[in-house]
Amino acid sequence: MTAYLGAIDQGTTSTRFIVFDRTGRIVSVAQKEHQQIYPKPGWVEHDPEEIWRRTQDVISEAMEKGGFQPKDLAGIGITNQRETTIVWNRKTGRTVYNAIVWQDTRVEDYVAELSRDGGQDRFRAKTGLPLAAYFSGLKIRWILNNVNSAREVAESGDLLFGNIDSFLVWKLTGGTNGGIHLTDVTNASRTQLIDLHTLKWDEEQLKLFGIPKGVLPRIASSSEVYGKVTTIPAVQGVPVAGILGDQQAALVGQACFNTGEAKNTYGTGCFLLMNTGSEPVPSQYGLITTVAFKLGDKPAQYALEGSIAITGALVQWMRDNLGLIEKSADIETLARTVNDNGGVYFVPAFSGLYAPYWKTSARGVIAGLTRYANKGHLARAVLEATAYQTREVVEAMEMDSKVKLDVLRVDGGMVADDLLMQFQADILNRNVIRPLTVQTTALGAAYAAGLAVGYYKDLEELRANWGVDHTWKPQMEDAVRERLYKDWKKAVTRSLDWVS
Repeated sequence: MTAYLGAIDQGTTSTRFIVFDRTGRIVSVAQKEHQQIYPKPGWVEHDPEEIWRRTQDVISEAMEKGGFQPKDLAGIGITNQRETTIVWNRKTGRTVYNAIVWQDTRVEDYVAELSRDGGQDRFRAKTGLPLAAYFSGLKIRWILNNVNSAREVAESGDLLFGNIDSFLVWKLTGGTNGGIHLTDVTNASRTQLIDLHTLKWDEEQLKLFGIPKGVLPRIASSSEVYGKVTTIPAVQGVPVAGILGDQQAALVGQACFNTGEAKNTYGTGCFLLMNTGSEPVPSQYGLITTVAFKLGDKPAQYALEGSIAITGALVQWMRDNLGLIEKSADIETLARTVNDNGGVYFVPAFSGLYAPYWKTSARGVIAGLTRYANKGHLARAVLEATAYQTREVVEAMEMDSKVKLDVLRVDGGMVADDLLMQFQADILNRNVIRPLTVQTTALGAAYAAGLAVGYYKDLEELRANWGVDHTWKPQMEDAVRERLYKDWKKAVTRSLDWVS
């Protein structure tokens, strides 16, 4: 049997290709960053063609590094930054505008306009999502309304929309020469354009948002053979057989297949997902209801999600905008130069606040500054902001699901930071567990592809791969924990309603 699986992990700041063996161990990897484009305050864009070039580069590099031929891969899965919106011409293959990134806030006027009739939750019962600048649907509307002749070309049937997954599948399977235009249910559920119960594009939503149905991809499951690669020699003919939005992919990679199992991924943002089973659970406490995964013909599974916009991105901001650290990993070293935060709190509402607040008018603040504070205290406040935000989401998750999380399974780049993970355990007052494989996002996409092509027999094989690498246990006194959290909540109030 073919020995390996491949996964394209197209994230907010970089693209990776990882080759996994049957046990979920990484045997080859290549990664390249792409440019972050900020045309105006609150606007965030990527160049889709640069992302496609990076994808080709990392696939070729990882395959060459491992000495692999196409026949060595049983299948390829794709996981992607969700909500990031691309519109391109099916005849020329050219994009009509840069990719509008999930963090982008340019559609706030649309959000306000639609909220006037029915409030921010007017579509929540149908789509599981509050009205927010976060999701794809209003980004499509912005492109059609603001790019010269885009709406006319869309009405003629020549424009295609996709989140990054759809764009990559189309490119991989031929592009203008027979490329397949589809998405999976997890990515479709982030558009605010599907009915969460039927998992079909909703005609009423499309009409209200002013989006022609012809631009939309076909909705498929998260695990099936969609087509074969025809455009990259290093993986020519390999089946593309799995698609999962990045956070749902991490849920699968962490083997959270049972109701009540949850994980938290620490990346550019932070995303806590809990499997809620075969029925969507509406949120009363500021979370969103989303599709967790759909494996082949089996029923879709749903999740509650707490989305935090800025966590790892705050470390990058310290590095790139302030120059206080040379590389992201240096944040822990700098934070360890002090014993505590010195009373400093950093609320990173650069794109507003996501869960559980959903306040697009919030902006970032640093609170509690005195002459005593130094760059070590600021570094510590940067790390602690991630942990405080996670606690807010955990509390909302437990109230919505009526399930108490005994432990928190964690993954993503920031879980290498021992100081952050210990503080996370302290502020949550429960154990934090890091698995043996922390690249669970890519692993989940590989698992989805592996199930589709018969590389894995069932979910039990995937559960058997999961193991514990390290556990952090709470060490903080109760009184200290509650004082710190109370002051964090106070700092959050200072960030609200900054934009009038």
